[in-house]
Amino acid sequence: MQNESEFALQDALNRRVFLGNSSKVMGAAALASMLQSDGQVSAAPLANAGMTGLPHFAPKAKRIIYLFQSGAPSQMDLFDPKPQLKEHYNEDLPDSIRKGQRLTTMTSGQKKFPVAPSIFNFSQHGESGMWLSELMPHMAKVADEFCMIRTMHTEAINHDPAITFFQTGNQLAGRPSIGAWASYGLGSVNQDLPAYVVLTSFGSGRPNDQPLYDRLWGAGFLPAEHQGVKFRNIGDPVLYLSNPPGVDQETRRSTLDRLAALNGKRFEQVGDPEIQTRIAQYEMAFRMQTSVPNLLDISDEPKHVLDEYGPDVNRSGSYASNCLLARRLAERDVRFVQLFHMGWDHHGGLPNALKGQCRDTDQATAALINDLKQRDLLKDTLIVWGGEFGRTVYSQGGLSMTNYGRDHHPRCFSVLMAGAGVKTGTTYGETDDYCYNILDKPVHVHDLNATIMHLLGVDHTRLTHRYQGRDFRLTDIHGEVVDGVLA
Repeated sequence: MQNESEFALQDALNRRVFLGNSSKVMGAAALASMLQSDGQVSAAPLANAGMTGLPHFAPKAKRIIYLFQSGAPSQMDLFDPKPQLKEHYNEDLPDSIRKGQRLTTMTSGQKKFPVAPSIFNFSQHGESGMWLSELMPHMAKVADEFCMIRTMHTEAINHDPAITFFQTGNQLAGRPSIGAWASYGLGSVNQDLPAYVVLTSFGSGRPNDQPLYDRLWGAGFLPAEHQGVKFRNIGDPVLYLSNPPGVDQETRRSTLDRLAALNGKRFEQVGDPEIQTRIAQYEMAFRMQTSVPNLLDISDEPKHVLDEYGPDVNRSGSYASNCLLARRLAERDVRFVQLFHMGWDHHGGLPNALKGQCRDTDQATAALINDLKQRDLLKDTLIVWGGEFGRTVYSQGGLSMTNYGRDHHPRCFSVLMAGAGVKTGTTYGETDDYCYNILDKPVHVHDLNATIMHLLGVDHTRLTHRYQGRDFRLTDIHGEVVDGVLA
């Protein structure tokens, strides 16, 4: 049998005990800054401190509103006109263009890949002369606020890995999302709301589109407090935020104080930093009981502002409602707001479905930009609009003069940026005559994410987190800032 001294030696060498003890010195000081002398927990959650030494340089953007169009909008029907394709209607896509590139299983068995020119008209708008589809009349009026990147490309060809790649820099689930990295690196300005808020909406173009998973805004291996907080679009925006029947605020406060004291004792014993996260999240939830109802109450919004966002603004959970909510979150200095609008996956019946999606998003997107600008918030708010990949020039399935579908296309697609630090009125990059390959100035997903972090004042190569013996970052070992889109 082992004697007591041998057990003590094993404990001393035990990795968990060692790490726990080593964190007590720093953790105890941090915890003390949270716990006031009367047992109350201070308003500033400890873990929102994130990393030290950030931002790395003066940021252009204080906050991000990321309008993610889930399902992949068709770039050649919205942003990248190819009128000459009408001469090649229903012709087989030339091998010289396709170049043996891989296809999804949904079209790989087709005997023919018929060219499907867009049926929608394009025209130039603003002083910049930016080309936009007739489906976006409201966004056309603010064309000079946009920087359009036509040469985005990605590695994934199916939705789940492609969306995961955009959000986390990796096609496999489990890595921290871009909003979590921003929260981890820069922390929160508003202590009554999360640093990272997620909003979702269902598109009318294809209501039963691919689902979204909470891991898309997860914290991965970063501290859990940095994950996105999803506001639900039906019912209570945040589950379990309201007090249960019979519990008032005073009782809730007293309960949290006792929990904080118990967690503080436990932290002294084991030094687990997740205990600090738990305390901080309890406190955040308590403060959100007041801040969230105030945030969601739009009765103070003037009628002319509501009218700008369109008729859907009063329908909770709509894209228009979420755009207005994003502006209200921006006013409250929430660091990262992400809207996911589903319904852009148009393998068939694209023209009618695309009209529905644009009705959902066009007016509200333009209203958000105008609203931020009128409130002097656009100058330090970065707007990003785009999906996970593009759509093919050839039709999936049947083709007629008025109807067609398009398959997934990762080789080239378009993303819009506006606001802080962006070279507005700019169209960046060029695709070939079939909108199939990139001719000039390619922009990879890692490049876009590096550029977003740069505008937040973060050097993407220096925002890292050590996990399982390796330093990880959002852009992995890739990514270059796209100077051509910066003001």
